[in-house]
Amino acid sequence: MNRMQNWLAGIAVYRDRRVLAILVLGFASGLPLALTGQTLQAWLTESGTSLQAIGLFASVGTPYALKFLWAPLVDRLELPGLTKRLGRRRGWLIFAQILLIAAILGLGSTDPRDLLYLTALCAVAVAFASATQDTVIDAWRVEILEERQLAAGAACIVFGYRIGMLVSSAGALYLAGPLGWPMVYAIMAALVALGGVTVLLIGEPASRPREDAERRFREVSAWLEARPHLRGWVAKFAAWLYVGVAGPFLQFATRRGWVAVLLFVLLFKLGDSLAGALATSFYLKLGFSREQIAEVSKLYGFAATMLGLFMGGWLMQAAGLYRSLWICGILQMGSNLLFAVLALRGADLWFLALTVGVENLAGGMGTAALVAYLSALCNVAYTATQYALLSSLTAVARTFLSSFAGFLAQSLGWPLFFVATAFAALPGLILLAWLTRQGAETRVMTKPA
Repeated sequence: MNRMQNWLAGIAVYRDRRVLAILVLGFASGLPLALTGQTLQAWLTESGTSLQAIGLFASVGTPYALKFLWAPLVDRLELPGLTKRLGRRRGWLIFAQILLIAAILGLGSTDPRDLLYLTALCAVAVAFASATQDTVIDAWRVEILEERQLAAGAACIVFGYRIGMLVSSAGALYLAGPLGWPMVYAIMAALVALGGVTVLLIGEPASRPREDAERRFREVSAWLEARPHLRGWVAKFAAWLYVGVAGPFLQFATRRGWVAVLLFVLLFKLGDSLAGALATSFYLKLGFSREQIAEVSKLYGFAATMLGLFMGGWLMQAAGLYRSLWICGILQMGSNLLFAVLALRGADLWFLALTVGVENLAGGMGTAALVAYLSALCNVAYTATQYALLSSLTAVARTFLSSFAGFLAQSLGWPLFFVATAFAALPGLILLAWLTRQGAETRVMTKPA
């Protein structure tokens, strides 16, 4: 009976309006990514942009890799007018969404055939506003939920995120034919506003001061106040910089194996990111139609990713965190080889479905394991900034490192290129081997009790 009650209680948590709100916020968070990634890649390909230039467009996602730099501002800075009226989290989210909607509309109004640099600038603006929105949503999600709801909230944010990516990728590809790209981007800009409407209806989370950080702020302020040349606002500002900006990084640097941890986070999905950087262009050049790509790569791939997320969560419960990372890392590496086989077979729709299914299943499992690992690394006193730092590193593989994919594909050809992406997964697995032996510090058990 107790076990049945626990199951029912676990299902009931998803009826809480705060948990359901996170589903919508996940949708708003995932929507912009494809607009500067796979969807923009299809637009650039159809406009006649070179493969090398399309590959370089992966670097427009740089703000996702650098959002930790302004995460302390999002965490502590008050916005004139907005913070007092709406609260810190809601004020920042509305501000970020205004910027994001304007940037998406600007991107949709450009013409890559005439002013490619303007398209790139607008894409960077979209990524910057989107990365800021993600930082606020992560903080709002943690603060609005009770401890027992955090797991359900994490599941909803990922699920909503994937739905948002599906709409802005498969949905955009379907709509681009009858409506054109500018109208598609205008529709996506309107959908982003759902996130802002949702938090206005739900409300501002209760203030939960981080005691360790606040205590440290008082200590540093008192120490600086004792210096005649550092009194008043100068002392408080210097203390704010030390505690809010330097504190999260200094605390992380005290952990055993922290450099290896950062490198692992950076490289774990490198092979997966390299393969995905040119996936849409690869499908188009292989001879698949936009409709086939939307149906197989986006819709079927979405279902495989959702299954992968579920299996990744189950795997962590059954095998523990580090074993799950090993299994998912090897599956991700092996799935890239199917792309090489597809390149040799040509426009084989059934083999495309197999390749997309395996790749998205492995990618979903890897994402679930990696998100769990990142969450386990965060100190509760600096969750927002440290999570922004760690998630930014995962974006580096998708932006900086994968921006050279076009040059590799051009010089190696598609089959060898995808073989090379499989080998690119090896550094992450080597680091995982070292971390597994060292037992680098996390806040969760690596093996279930």
